[in-house]
Amino acid sequence: MDLAAKCLAIAVVLQIAISSNGVMGVEPSETKMSRSLVAVQGVVYCKSCKYAGVDTLLDASPLQGATVGLACNNTEKGLTMESKTDKNGYFLMLVPKKITSYAFHKCRATLVKSAENSCKIPSQLNNGTTGGFLRPSQPITVGKVSYVLYTVGPFAFDPSCPR
Repeated sequence: MDLAAKCLAIAVVLQIAISSNGVMGVEPSETKMSRSLVAVQGVVYCKSCKYAGVDTLLDASPLQGATVGLACNNTEKGLTMESKTDKNGYFLMLVPKKITSYAFHKCRATLVKSAENSCKIPSQLNNGTTGGFLRPSQPITVGKVSYVLYTVGPFAFDPSCPR
């Protein structure tokens, strides 16, 4: 039997084994993916006048009291919620249980409002105005409840600078 015929015979045997009962007689495992609750974190900054309008965080400072929105369009009713940043510009949203880790890819976070009048122009840094994508980070536990933590941003507002 030449090489081409041997290869064809092996391919036929493998195809029969795979189609009849998994791979070479091994039963396919029933993998059940667990649905996890979703938490979203990020940081919001105020950019410096020197870099206003530029996609950088050089000389930026954390922005306290900024409002970040989360919109998920994966259920019949959808979900929108907001969270405010702390003194370090950090926010954490614990998303209601109707949104799970199966559907995180249909959620986007955006800048909503700044608490600082001198720094209130939302920038497009990391899709801050059009909707930043959630990136899986790590599992966390809050109280006795487990979540999959997703990260967005960092986001930034541009300052109102004299020209």
